[in-house]
Amino acid sequence: MTTSPRISFHDGRSIPQLGYGVWQVENEVAADVVVQALEAGYRHVDTARGYHNESGVGTALKTAGLARDDVFVTSKVPNQDQGRDATLASFDATMADLGLEEIDLYLIHWPAPSKGLAVETWKALIELRDQGRIRSIGTSNFRIEDLIQLESETGVVPVLNQIELHPYIAQPELREFHTSKGIATESWSPLGQGGGELEDPVITRIAAAHEATPAQVLIAWNLALGNVVIPKSVTPERIVANFASLELTLDDEEIAQISALDRGAAGRRGPDPAEFAGHQGA
Repeated sequence: MTTSPRISFHDGRSIPQLGYGVWQVENEVAADVVVQALEAGYRHVDTARGYHNESGVGTALKTAGLARDDVFVTSKVPNQDQGRDATLASFDATMADLGLEEIDLYLIHWPAPSKGLAVETWKALIELRDQGRIRSIGTSNFRIEDLIQLESETGVVPVLNQIELHPYIAQPELREFHTSKGIATESWSPLGQGGGELEDPVITRIAAAHEATPAQVLIAWNLALGNVVIPKSVTPERIVANFASLELTLDDEEIAQISALDRGAAGRRGPDPAEFAGHQGA
């Protein structure tokens, strides 16, 4: 069976580069499709408290019967649970639902700058890591200024920042900053959200040339950039096809053509991290 390459963290750990995301997957469905993903070869599952499906993921992990260290699990603390005490309580609830004693990666889901609690929340993650309950800690949707603030006030740099990233919002400046700090880039919504990415003529032409699907091209592009990528599907055939993206190699010209589709902020499908402080699950 094909296995995903791994991306190294600056804390000495690593993460499977291709993972399975469960945003917008109902809890009962997650219990089934996560098993299918693990059977297809995925060894990295990305969930969040805000997705309301952690217990389904936990059920799937038990059903699959794989050794604990064979599956990399990520979850996230939501905006409504930021702050030390709320974060600790949210983490306990996450772990109870997942049925785990220790989680591989735990993220702050959004910086929520209007709340002003990101640093306090980050300190809580550091505390949990130092207790041995979290193996690695990171962020999601953080901007450059948010990442600078965490480091300047705690001295601890996230191992990974999970951001919206697809050809219409390629985030080159943020990725360059990540590289300068040894932060891994992880792409959420790598296939877009119905914004036309899968129908783009550049993508469909490259897909036809490789006898691949447009989704496989978008995933392969992310992989070629060195990003961790977490496509989501609840269709068995697409779960398998997405994992097969590992076997697709794009050449430099194709990668450049896809990268040239970047629209900057105009390509964003999810909320603006500078403003968002609500309950969005992305």
